[in-house]
Amino acid sequence: MRIPTALAFVAATAVFCTVGAQTPPVSAPTGQKTLAATLNVYAFPGAGQTAAQQSQDETECYNWAVTNTGTDPFAAAKQAEQQKQAAAQQQQQAAQATQGSGARSAVRGAAAGAVIGEVANNDAGSGAAWGAAAGAVHGRRKAKAQQEQASQQAAQQTQAADQGAAQKIDAFKKAFGACLEAKKYTVKY
Repeated sequence: MRIPTALAFVAATAVFCTVGAQTPPVSAPTGQKTLAATLNVYAFPGAGQTAAQQSQDETECYNWAVTNTGTDPFAAAKQAEQQKQAAAQQQQQAAQATQGSGARSAVRGAAAGAVIGEVANNDAGSGAAWGAAAGAVHGRRKAKAQQEQASQQAAQQTQAADQGAAQKIDAFKKAFGACLEAKKYTVKY
């Protein structure tokens, strides 16, 4: 005996809803992230500290770590983002600077070709055409090479900024964690 498709669908939906109803819903955590959690540093109170005490200890350790490392991770992240934007802007300016270089080179090539064609064949028009074509190709190749070089420099600057920021933040986290450990917290980052 075959059950119609619609009836099978209704039965499967009823089973699925029953299974889903048996699982208690997961509730979102209440409260805000701690300062340490915001920095991806996880601190567990090892001596029964309250949430208020932990917040105070984290603030003290944050300030101590800033003083001792010279790095404020929030400022370092902003600075790295600004450096990325500057590199992207530099790359965009390089692309705009190379626009039209094929046409400029074609004009120069046409002028040179016209002179050569006139001297060699008494045909300035043919020489100009060949010169323009050669100049356009040369100009585009040169512009493309300049643009690739600018892109590589921008990528290197971005990578260096990222590495520098990561090293500074890592040193900060070590100092921050050491301070929290001295206050009897278990710390992982």
